[in-house]
Amino acid sequence: VEFVLLGFSDIPNLQWILFGIFLVIYLTILMCNSIIILIIRIDPALQTPMYFFLSNFSFLEICYVTVTIPRMLMDLLTQKGNISFFACAAQMCFVLMFGGSECLLLTVMAYDRYVAICNPLHYPLVMNHKVCVQLVTVAWISGVPVVIGQTCQIFSLPFCGSNTINHFFCDLPPVLKLACGDTFLNEIAVYVVAVVFVMIPFLLIVVSYGKIISNILKLSTAKGRAKAFSTCSSHLIVVVLFYGTATITYLQPKPNQSEGVGKLISLFYTILIPTLNPLIYTLRNKDIMVALRKLLTKLLP
Repeated sequence: VEFVLLGFSDIPNLQWILFGIFLVIYLTILMCNSIIILIIRIDPALQTPMYFFLSNFSFLEICYVTVTIPRMLMDLLTQKGNISFFACAAQMCFVLMFGGSECLLLTVMAYDRYVAICNPLHYPLVMNHKVCVQLVTVAWISGVPVVIGQTCQIFSLPFCGSNTINHFFCDLPPVLKLACGDTFLNEIAVYVVAVVFVMIPFLLIVVSYGKIISNILKLSTAKGRAKAFSTCSSHLIVVVLFYGTATITYLQPKPNQSEGVGKLISLFYTILIPTLNPLIYTLRNKDIMVALRKLLTKLLP
């Protein structure tokens, strides 16, 4: 009927400190990403495909953290981790859905940078508004039927043993560990989906950046090379952080990962990386900083 999320119950003395830290982190993520969406929306200089994708990415980050952090805060506050069978299934479904969308959206952003740097003359034609909307739509919805099917498949398994999940949200590996009987086919399905939504997009990003770096190195001036690198470096940092942790979580053989390590890695990609992403994109982006200064000047003259 229900599961019990252990969360951070192994460190009871730090429950309130963790509640305060995670609450501040959640509010920071909401505020920073909302500011990015707002300034991209109102600043005419930011009406380009790159910033259109970035605003979608910021909105996706808000959705992604909202699936996990509020629930975790409630568990820390009440000191209980009870979650119903259907709520657990829904949480897993949305985490996988938004995670898959993030993988695809990062690939779309890499393609945008590839066209901008390697084919600049045709960039306005290739990356017109209609194409941008279509790419974002594909990133948002293409994984939905796959994720729903996989979640239904996992939660149709018999759970006849322990109902305790040693995690702070209903992630796929710890839930699958609780299932009775043979889960071999389910594990194969997890690997296949992970390859499709993690490894293939990652390889496409690697190919795109291989061509981008090759083109940048051909530029005659150091200033031109520096400018080209600066437009790509933020995205590249986010890709390395996100894909690194996602690969360890969903592509590592099941017996090799302890529950404690899995929890720590999940904490990294569900909370720490979304906290860093707005900072990476704003502090390393002159256009965003200029737009932010203009907005602050209007609000606080």
